[in-house]
Order: sequence, then C-alpha cells, then structure tokens
Amino acid sequence: MGSLRHLGLNSANFSGVIPHQLGNLSGLLYLNLGGNSDLYADNLRWMSNLSSIQYLDLSFANLHKEVDWLQIISKFPSLLKLYLADCQLDSLNPSLGFVNFTSLQVLYLPNNHFNHEIPNWFSNISTSLLVLDLRNCSLKGEIPHGILNFQKLKSLLLNSNLLTGKIPESLGRVKHLINLDLRFNSLSGPIPSSIGNLSYLGDLFLYDNQLNGNIPKSLGLLSNLKALLVGYNLLTGTVDEGHFTKLSKLKYLDMSFTSLFFNVNSNWVPPFQLEYAWMSSCKIGPNFPTWLQTQRSLKILEMFQTGISDKAPSWLWNWTSSIEIIDLSSNRIEGHVSGIVLNSTILNLRSNHFKGRMPQLSTKVKVLNIANNSIYGSISNFLCQQRNVKNKLEILDASNNLLSGELSHCWKYWPSLIRLNFGSNNISGRIPYSMSSLVALQSLHLQNNSIIGEIPSSLKICSNLRLIDISDNHLSDIIPLWIGDMTNLLILRLRSNRFKGHIPLQICQISSLRVLDLANNSLSGTIPKCLKNIVPWQYGNPIFETSLLILYDIWNELEYEKNLAFVKIIDLSSNNLSGSIPVEISILSELRFLNLSRNHLMGNIPEKIGSMKELESIDLSQNHLSGKIPPSLSNLTFLSHLDLSYNNFIGKIPLGTQLQSFDALSYIGNPQLYGDPLPKSCTIEEEYLNKSPIGKKEDEYKSSSFYIGMGVGFTTSFCAICGTLFFNRTYRHAYFRFADYIKDWIYVTTVLKMNWLLKKIDYNGKSKENSSSYDLPLL
Repeated sequence: MGSLRHLGLNSANFSGVIPHQLGNLSGLLYLNLGGNSDLYADNLRWMSNLSSIQYLDLSFANLHKEVDWLQIISKFPSLLKLYLADCQLDSLNPSLGFVNFTSLQVLYLPNNHFNHEIPNWFSNISTSLLVLDLRNCSLKGEIPHGILNFQKLKSLLLNSNLLTGKIPESLGRVKHLINLDLRFNSLSGPIPSSIGNLSYLGDLFLYDNQLNGNIPKSLGLLSNLKALLVGYNLLTGTVDEGHFTKLSKLKYLDMSFTSLFFNVNSNWVPPFQLEYAWMSSCKIGPNFPTWLQTQRSLKILEMFQTGISDKAPSWLWNWTSSIEIIDLSSNRIEGHVSGIVLNSTILNLRSNHFKGRMPQLSTKVKVLNIANNSIYGSISNFLCQQRNVKNKLEILDASNNLLSGELSHCWKYWPSLIRLNFGSNNISGRIPYSMSSLVALQSLHLQNNSIIGEIPSSLKICSNLRLIDISDNHLSDIIPLWIGDMTNLLILRLRSNRFKGHIPLQICQISSLRVLDLANNSLSGTIPKCLKNIVPWQYGNPIFETSLLILYDIWNELEYEKNLAFVKIIDLSSNNLSGSIPVEISILSELRFLNLSRNHLMGNIPEKIGSMKELESIDLSQNHLSGKIPPSLSNLTFLSHLDLSYNNFIGKIPLGTQLQSFDALSYIGNPQLYGDPLPKSCTIEEEYLNKSPIGKKEDEYKSSSFYIGMGVGFTTSFCAICGTLFFNRTYRHAYFRFADYIKDWIYVTTVLKMNWLLKKIDYNGKSKENSSSYDLPLL
C-alpha cells in the first residue's frame, strides 16, 4: 500500500479513532475522510510522514484534542487544499508569527470555535490562495488589512462571526474576487466605494451588519454582479437608476430593513431581470412601483411596509400569477379583489385597504393572508365555490374583516387546511359538525364573532389541533368533556362566552397545554386540583406557528408575537368559582401568568407559591381570600404584575424588594393589611397597644391646653364687646333700642299665641259634645 496515491473514504459512516496506520501511506497525495461525524483523533502526529499530501479533508471529525494541529499540518509544503469544517477546533494560534502554507490554494475552516481575532500570520501565507472560508468561527476584532494581500483570491467568506470595525478600503485591490460574504457581523461605517473596482465580483453579501451612509454609485459598475444583499443595515440616502447602470446580470436584490429610498422614474426600465427581490421596510412609496411590470422572472417579491399608498394597478394580479411568493402587507394599497383569481403559492396582502368579496384561488395557492382589510360578504360563498377542484390551501387568515353569514358545510373541499383564522368578523350561527373534515387542522381561530350554540363533539376528530381560540362569542352549555382527548392541544381560549357548569376534570389530561384561558364565563365549582398534571410544561413543539396571541390580565393586554412555547398561562378570572386555591397549583413551576381574579375564592394563598419561580403576573383580586400573604411570594424575582386588592388579607406585607416595588393599588381593599407600600405601617389595634404612658400624658396636656385657651378666648371677647358699649355712646343707645324692640316683639307674640291656643281648646270641647249622639248605635 506504500504506493497508494488516492484514498477517498468520505461520508462512509465510519466511527471511532482515526487509525494512526494511515501515516504509513507516505506516498499519499489525496486523503478524504470528510463527512464521518463519528470519527475523532487523539492526535495528528501520525500525519508527519504524509510529506507529499496535496489534498486533505477531515471535515466533521472531532480534532479538539489535538491543540497543535496547525503546526503539524503547516509542515506539508505541497498541500494545496485543506478542508477542516466542523472539527471542533478552538484556536488558530494567533501567537504564531509564521505559518508555512507556501502552496495553499484553499483554506476551508468553517463552523469551528476560534473565539479570537484573525491572526496576523494570514498575511504571510501563500499568495496563490484562492478560497478563504472562516464562516461561523466566532472570530472577533477587525478585518486585518494583511488578509487582503491575496491578489488571486476569489472567495472571501467571513460571515456569521463577531467582526467589528470598518470594511477596509483596500478591499478594492483584490481584483479577482468573485464572492465576498461578510453577512451577520457587526461591521460599521460606509460601504467602501473601492468595491466598484472588483470587476469580477458576482456575489456581494453585506446583509445584517451596522453599516451606515449611502450606497456608493460605483456598485452600479459591477457588470458581473448577480447578488446584491445589503439589507438589515443602517444605510440611508437615495437609490436611483445610477446605482444599477451596468447590473444586467443582477438576480438577487436585498435592500430590506434599511432607511434607503428607492427613487426611480415611473418609466424606468431596469437593465436586469430579478428572480428574488427583498425590499421590505425601506421607502418605495407612495406610488406603486411601475418598473416591477418589466420583471418577468420574479419568484419571490417581498415589499411589506414600504409606504405604498396607491391603487393597485390593473396589471398587478395577472403579473403576480407567475410569482411563487408575494408579500405586499402593511401598506395602504387600495383596490377591489372581487372576482380576481390568485395564483401564487404564498400571498400576504395583510393590512392594506383592499375591498370586495373574497378572491378566487387557484389550486396552486397554499397560503393566503388577507387579514385586516375591508373584505365583506358571505363566507359560505367563498368556501363553497371551490367544489370541483382539489384545493391545496394550508393557511387561510381572513381575520379583522367584515365577513358575515354562517360557517358553511363545505369544509370537505379544503382537506389541506392547517391554520384557519376567521377571527374578528361578523360570522354568526353555529360551528358546523362538518368541520371534522379538517383532519390536518392544527390552529382554529374563530374569536370575536357572534357564534352561538355549543362546541360540536365532531371537532375531536381533528386530533392534530394545537390551538383553539373561540373566545368572545356567544357559545353556551358546558365545556365538553371530550376536550380532554385533544392531547396535542397547546392553547385553549374559551374566554368571554356563556359557558356554565364546572371546569371538567378531563381538561387535566392535556399535559401539553400552555395556555388555559376560561375567563369571563359563568363557570362555578372549585378549581380542579388535577391541574398539577400539566406539570411537565416543557418547551413546546418548535415547528408550531409563530402567532399573534392576545393575553389578558386585569389591567392590560399583553401581545406576544413569539414562539408560544415560552408562554404559560392560566386565566380563570371573572367566573363564579368558589372554594380555595388548590395548594397543588404551586407544582406548576413553569407557569408565568396566573389570573384567578373576580371569583368567590376563599382561604389562604398557598404557602409554596414562591416555588413558582417563573411567575411574571399574579392577579387574585376581588375574591374572599384571607390570612397572611405568604413570605415566599417575595422570592418571585420575575414578577412584574401583582394584584391582591379587595380581599380579606391581614397582617404585614412581607418584606422583600419585589413586593415593595408595587404601588398601593396592588393591596388596596384589605382593611387589616399594612406595611410598605400601604400608607399605614400597622393596624389600629397595634397602634393602641403600642402607645406609651408618655403618650397619654401628652394627650392630657393637649386637652387641658384646649380648655384654658377656650376660657381666655371667651373672656377676651366679652370684654371687647362690653368695652365698646361703655365708651361709645352712639353704639350704646342703638344697642338698648334694639334690646327694647326684641323684648316688645317677644311679649306681643306670646300673648297672641296664648289667645289662639285657648280658643282652640274651647272649640274642640264643644265639638265633642255635639258629636257624641252620633257615636251610639240605634236600637
């Protein structure tokens, strides 16, 4: 085997240690062990005999134990290509001053963990280097100028690191560069105008940095450029026709999430034919961009939140029929959609000013989001007009519109539906039993409508349901017992209906439940102790949709547009629940929001409530709870909302930074509760018992002072009045005339009243004598 020149064992599912005997193949030119992720090396000293090696690939093998890998491999003078991707390497040995890669053409080291700056020795390696790939290696610091000395370099891939500083202006000297990828770093400063000198450049990826300033017009000279990705930066200024003068080969354009203003003439005909255009959250409007009509090869168009405030052009819907993904959401585009046929695979028209009835869908459409517009008409007409075709629609969101009528029985024509949202419309009637045809359904949103009746038992056939939101309707009857069979359910929202009866114990069988919201109904009975069965509450299915869920507490609405795996809620508020809070609820250590307010609960707060370390909101207000607030409550470091108001709690509020951080409104309505932040520091009884004899003497002194002051005041006033009458003759005569007048008035009034009273008594006596004969019965 000493004459073996080529050994390719890549992706062969080998495992274990790389055999040292490979070092005996001294004539080997090509060694490829890449793609064997279960291989590892205890050392690489056995490679010292491979002095003729030109191609070496150990990608995905674990080389973590060999700290001198660089010194060993750099001793091969004939090495042309080195591939060590995903090898768990943790150092490029920045302290080395020189590395002997004199012939190297390809250095491929992505997905390692170097966690330091790019070493200076890179400037001394082979000038014939063609490919330098250091993607996703946790590299820090600035891009060294020496790394740009490779005149033959074609690919420089430094994306997904922690690089900072500016892009060197000297980059323009790397004349043969074809691929430049600096995405996903923290680079700042402007885009160097010298990049316009890279006439061979085909891919320019500067996406997701902190670059600022204008886009240099020199980029418009890159006649070979196919991909220009500058989105997710702090770029400003205007982009006009001059930026695209020679970009006839451009296929990929990303300007999204910048402050750029795409300002071109309405009659502009671009030199390119784009396939992918990502232009969301930059300034394009107010007019609808007419140049798009010239683009006949588009596969993806994303232009949401671009400030377009215009009527949809007449050519729009026919033009979009060949686009696979189109997103025009969050603009102010006007137009009627009645009668049009949509043909794209994914359409997002959300949050515009579209009107009319629901559009028709071709069999290609898989996702339609037309929420938050002014779409009206009967929902049944839309659902039942597709009877003779095989619909592939998986996601339909028509929420926040003006749709009306009853839900139809045409669900069997939509077998692929996974997510259905008709929330916040004017839909009435009952939930039809035929919805059981939606066997693939995972998410059902019918909230905020006028639906009546009960939840049909046929819905349990939809066993894949992860979310049921039928809140804010007029549903009645009891919560069905079969709900416990929905073992995949993550979110159950039945709030603001007319459900009555007890909370069924079967609900505790849904161990995957993340949100249980039964608030604002007429439920009675006790809180089930078996809620502790939901104890695992581990993170949910990562493929579950990202959704907008409105979560209520007593004061505000919290909007979570995030992975719902991290949201864990129990809301049973505004019902007629009685009994005590089950102590078992403290086992739910991952619970984040607990709302039991506005019920008739009694007893104490569970002593171990402090073990629910993740709690962010607790609302127990307006119940009949009593006893002391458990000291463990002060251990809840994430608590941001607390309401214990209007109960019968007693004693002192436990000390702790957390509980004292809330205002007094959180504790108001508990007469026997005291302590910070309430204004009183103790009860009335304690205040009386804490009074000292010194305090009593002080009170007696205050009382005697009051009476002494009153006597002095009377004497002073009397002397003042009498002195005035004695020394002032006019006042004295007037005073006595007034006294005589009052005396005469009292005398006359008394005489007249007495005469009237005597006459009254005499008259009543005579009347009784005259009337006595009529009081006796005749015999």
